[in-house]
Amino acid sequence: MIILGIESSCDETAASIIEAKNNKIKVLSNVISSQIKIHQPYGGVIPELAARNHIKNILPVIQAALSPRPLSRQAGEGKRAQASGVRAIAVTTHPGLMPALLIGVETAKALAYAWRKPIIKVNHIAGHIYSNWLDSVKPIKFPTLALIVSGGHTELILIKGHYQFKLLGQTRDDAAGEAFDKAAKILELNYPGGPAIAAAAAKFTIFNFQFSNKSQIPIINSQINTGRQIINTKYKISLPRPMLHDNSYDFSFSGLKTSLLYAVQKDKQWKKKIPAYAAEFQQAIIDVLISKTIKAAAKYKVKSILLGGGVAANTELRRQLTDAVAQKLPRTNFHLPDLKYTTDNAAMIAAAGYFFITAKKHQNIKTKKPVIKVGYNKQL
Repeated sequence: MIILGIESSCDETAASIIEAKNNKIKVLSNVISSQIKIHQPYGGVIPELAARNHIKNILPVIQAALSPRPLSRQAGEGKRAQASGVRAIAVTTHPGLMPALLIGVETAKALAYAWRKPIIKVNHIAGHIYSNWLDSVKPIKFPTLALIVSGGHTELILIKGHYQFKLLGQTRDDAAGEAFDKAAKILELNYPGGPAIAAAAAKFTIFNFQFSNKSQIPIINSQINTGRQIINTKYKISLPRPMLHDNSYDFSFSGLKTSLLYAVQKDKQWKKKIPAYAAEFQQAIIDVLISKTIKAAAKYKVKSILLGGGVAANTELRRQLTDAVAQKLPRTNFHLPDLKYTTDNAAMIAAAGYFFITAKKHQNIKTKKPVIKVGYNKQL
């Protein structure tokens, strides 16, 4: 089955063609036009500006995904992905920036009308979940627990089967990615904040500092071996781990950001310690994410744990969560999407569309209606 995916929920204009069979996904093309440089001067995404650029980019990006001669290296095996072979169109409908989403949805509707193809409405978070199935060799066993961490979302989702989702916990204020953006602004680093904080933290030298780790999850083979005494410690930097010991699976990172702001305001030499502040802030978020994930996975006795979302590209989170699962839950499989599928992309949207079809929980793909009304479970 050939599916065209379209994604325009934020500042990436993306189109992808996948070939799916027997629950295995092969990505034939995956084209992304990023607007990072456009929004960088503002320190965040401007919805109207994003929508205007989606209008400019959407048709060329789709053409590149379908082209027998790909317009970019990202397009891959586009020669197999002709419009005539497309069985359905999967498009992100929510959540996201409304002006940006509108461009992708209206384009999908126009193509569906012209090609007489059905549309599958896909929730963006479901896309991040199914990014773990893209080019995956290792089978994913149910029940599974998904940790979705991005600029707008931080959620723990229990998955009993395809499109059988139960929301266990979510952020009560700032998402992890949003917290990284705000922390980067406080530390006068570049946008987007996640990569900027990670790059600064990588420059940190542990022998000059001491951390106060409040996490119960040990960090295996970590450069930032928090909680131990360090020789020649010059000063101490300690940020809170919000809701770490809370009984719920919810998250909260707004207070962490405020703590960083107050710490910097009190420190006249903070600019000399940016790598240390970045490392502690990053570790605080990682500690909470890992602790909640391990606790939920143990309670619900899941067979697999999935990671998804833009923050899933964070090297320390990937490494430390891998180590924590191996140590605390050795019988549980841990799955990571390829780095190219962590940021917003259309391949994951197409994959989510395919698994909706296979789930057979709603209307059949053979329906004569031009639009299949589907999406994320109402529990979410």
